[in-house]
Amino acid sequence: MEYQYPIDYTWSTDEIVDVIHFFECIEKAYENGIDRDVLLAAYRRFKEIVPGKAQEKTIFNEFEEVSGYTSYQAVKALKETSSGQKIKVAPKRK
Repeated sequence: MEYQYPIDYTWSTDEIVDVIHFFECIEKAYENGIDRDVLLAAYRRFKEIVPGKAQEKTIFNEFEEVSGYTSYQAVKALKETSSGQKIKVAPKRK
């Protein structure tokens, strides 16, 4: 897909790369499914970079606007599954 990921230009290059990796994991959760532990590691790193709930919500909304993927649903599925399971998020119905 061709769109820009929501990033904060005050982040370091490594932080930007890690946030983009997290959003790529969200994409995989919708498209083909992703191992829960891979998504968990990416989310934990994302939370190190974006610790506040308000900023997280803003970034999730920006990502949904450009991609159509709801990060919240993928994170919710992450919290509802056990280690070693695959997460596959169903797209929103319009």
